[in-house]
Amino acid sequence: MSLDELAQWFSGARRIVIVGVGNPIRRDDNVGVEIVNGLEGKVPKSVLLIKSETVPESFIEPIVKFKPTHILILDAALLGLGPGAIKFMKTIEVKATAISTHALPIHIFCEYLTKTTGAKIAMLLIQPKNASFGEELTCELKMTKEKLVRHLVKMVGQIAN
Repeated sequence: MSLDELAQWFSGARRIVIVGVGNPIRRDDNVGVEIVNGLEGKVPKSVLLIKSETVPESFIEPIVKFKPTHILILDAALLGLGPGAIKFMKTIEVKATAISTHALPIHIFCEYLTKTTGAKIAMLLIQPKNASFGEELTCELKMTKEKLVRHLVKMVGQIAN
């Protein structure tokens, strides 16, 4: 995945919501939440960070109230790629792809937010190595997390000031 594609998607952003999705007791499945943890205290106030764990739909109200121009969802997904590989998807691509194990299909969450906020919505999906029970990310996913935190801080810091 080219981080240039993500930077281009952020073009014109004024208010950004970043939603970390994942199960905190399923190792690499929690990578989205761990990335949000890494962003805390490093992004401007025009960026709302949400750790939704496995229930992103529970955070619809604060997302809508924030009036975002862009919403980025971070989640682990079985992509058939190597551990830590990243795929950027716009929400129009998400509907056709079964990528998540969450109760509410993520495309329904995205469609609702698109209709209620008018925001651009995309996902950064990360291939897990190990989603068995446990609390720590594998080495590959820790490296991906750190890389994405660095890049996201730089991207949103430039755009959302």
